[in-house]
Amino acid sequence: MGNNNQYLTFRLEAEQYAVSVYSVREVLEYVPITRLPQTAAYLKGVINLRGMGIPVIDLRTKFGMPEVPITKDTSIIVLDIKTREGLLIIGALADSVQEVIELEASEIEPAPRFGNNVAVEYIQGIGKKDGKFIIILNMDKILSTDEVIDISQVDTHAAQEPVTASSA
Repeated sequence: MGNNNQYLTFRLEAEQYAVSVYSVREVLEYVPITRLPQTAAYLKGVINLRGMGIPVIDLRTKFGMPEVPITKDTSIIVLDIKTREGLLIIGALADSVQEVIELEASEIEPAPRFGNNVAVEYIQGIGKKDGKFIIILNMDKILSTDEVIDISQVDTHAAQEPVTASSA
C-alpha cells in the first residue's frame, strides 16, 4: 500500500472529508483549547502538545458551517501545512475521525465548481469509495497567505497544560 494514495478520512456534518496521510502528524482526542483574544473566528486558540504550542483552526467555521457542541468523537488532527514561509504545524477540529483509506488516481475526480460548502480552491478532488463521495482537501491551500501570517504570529506560549498523545 503506497502512502501517496493514502488518506485520513474525517467527518464535518454529514460530509466525509479526507487529507493526505503525508500531511498528518497525529490525531488527538479533543483537549481544551486556550482561546486567544482578537483572532479570526476560525482560529479557536492553541493547545500545548508536548511543550509545543499548536494553533487550532475550526474547519466548520472556515467552511461556513454552523458550530456544534464538542462530543466524545470530536478530534484534533495535527497537520503539517506547507506555506511560502516554510512548514506550519496546525491542529484542525473534526467532528470525528474515521479511518485511513487508499484511493487510486482513477478513483479521484476533479473538484466540482458548484454544490459544495467548501471553496473549490481548498479541494484537491472528489474520491469515491464504497459508493460514497469523499471530499479530498488540499490542506496547503486551506489558509490564505494573510491567514498564515496571522497564525504564525499567534502567541503559542498561551497554551496551558501539555497534551500527551500517541501518533496516529
